[in-house]
Amino acid sequence: MTKIAIVILNWNGADMMRRYLPTVLRCSKCEGVEVVVADNASTDDSVGMLEREFPEIRVVKLDQNFGYAEGYNRALRQIEAEYYLLLNSDVELRQEDWLQPLIQYMDSHAEVAACQPKILALRQPDHFEYSGAAGGYLDSYGFPFCRGRVLSSVETDEGQYDTVQLVHWATGCALMVRSADYWAAGGLDGRFFAHMEEIDLCWRLRTMGRKVACVPQSTVYHLGAATLKQGNPRKTFLNFRNNLLMLYKNLPQGELKRVMRWRTVLDVLAALHYLALLDWKNCKAVFRAHREYRRIRPDFVADRDHIQQGQTIEAAQQHAPFCILWKYYVKGCRTFSDMM
Repeated sequence: MTKIAIVILNWNGADMMRRYLPTVLRCSKCEGVEVVVADNASTDDSVGMLEREFPEIRVVKLDQNFGYAEGYNRALRQIEAEYYLLLNSDVELRQEDWLQPLIQYMDSHAEVAACQPKILALRQPDHFEYSGAAGGYLDSYGFPFCRGRVLSSVETDEGQYDTVQLVHWATGCALMVRSADYWAAGGLDGRFFAHMEEIDLCWRLRTMGRKVACVPQSTVYHLGAATLKQGNPRKTFLNFRNNLLMLYKNLPQGELKRVMRWRTVLDVLAALHYLALLDWKNCKAVFRAHREYRRIRPDFVADRDHIQQGQTIEAAQQHAPFCILWKYYVKGCRTFSDMM
């Protein structure tokens, strides 16, 4: 069996793969490593470009665009490896031994199901990158933040988070996960389509008693927002809807009603903020996300029941005991260290 399969999910990203794929190949020359591109039925020349310019790479062709979550599920079912490494197509590698710290850590920590490297911004390499930074956390209302990024405030990387750390979630832009754990947890939730799916997966892994870590001795550089730009109403809709679905699936029964009541209030405030900026589309996206959540919530009852049956006292402690909105906007905490 392959030791590690680096799997890049692509949709109409021929230009990005032409630019960044050579760095993946150059920095991943290890025994037992396979690089695979899973193509989500691209309509550009992605597959043709790969066949012409990267004939050594295996291409898994999907017959339609299944989105990030289900696209990976369908591709990974066709790949056998001890570890999967889900890698975004807009990630550049500069560290030739980037895989070694991840493999060594996972091999020596059997209790850990998944990990991520340190994620720096490709456009601003001395800063952390928004989606993942040095490992992810959740506050008590389900809002994600990271070592190195709180809401829109991104820190300069000065080595302050260079310790290996157990975290709440690892970013999907460079997610290493044991294949056995991935499937034991049910994989990514394909109904999410995109956004929040890796946080949901990590929450389910931890509910099973497994652990998630950041190994910052490995570093990658992420372009970010390559498919949907920040502020895109579609992205806003998916983030709000999927966050609510994630909370419904994973929150312990004693917390669910209180948290969801407050989330309704906080999300209305977010919509009003968009309205004050005359951003009608994003304002409507928030309300549409809540309507869609209520409409499809019955489809997730069985998932919630299954997850809650496996919930342990330790696994129930899945979030930081504060609201980042209060600490950020009222108390002025702008860094992870200040938050914690």
